[in-house]
Amino acid sequence: MDTMTLTKTVGALCGALLVFLLIGWAGEALYHRGHGEEQAYVIDTGEEAAPEGTEAGGEGEAAVPFEEVFAAADPAAGQALWRQCQSCHKLDGTDGTGPHLNGVVGRPKASVAGFSYSDALLAMASETWTPENLNAFLENPRGYAPGTKMSYNGMRNIQDRANLIAYLGTTGG
Repeated sequence: MDTMTLTKTVGALCGALLVFLLIGWAGEALYHRGHGEEQAYVIDTGEEAAPEGTEAGGEGEAAVPFEEVFAAADPAAGQALWRQCQSCHKLDGTDGTGPHLNGVVGRPKASVAGFSYSDALLAMASETWTPENLNAFLENPRGYAPGTKMSYNGMRNIQDRANLIAYLGTTGG
């Protein structure tokens, strides 16, 4: 092989590397326009986010305590809301992407044997899933347990959360 062939080969390799680097730079600029990190898989619940300090549809009204809303909760309405959860959770004692949720109300946190919980929930293992704890978790999972593996954005409506928790309370252990 003579030096001219070697020079052409090295030049072609350097040119190809430059093209790949430019394509990568252009793709990065096109898809990451300084928005920061965003969740890759968002579960659409059909709800709009409420302004901080209010419930969805609350228009700035005083928030009703969860205990009052939960006392009037409708498990049948919660069963309809369960559809949002069943893509990741099951009620038959087997785990899906998330741990099974039958008997979750009153169960210790991070207690499903064999399920790989996030460190955030493992740190709460001495606590139980009370209706109030479930309400806070369902409203904002990543705010309640920073670092949780649950990719759900949260259920903003307090009545929906109460109904869902009432339904989960009927599923037994």
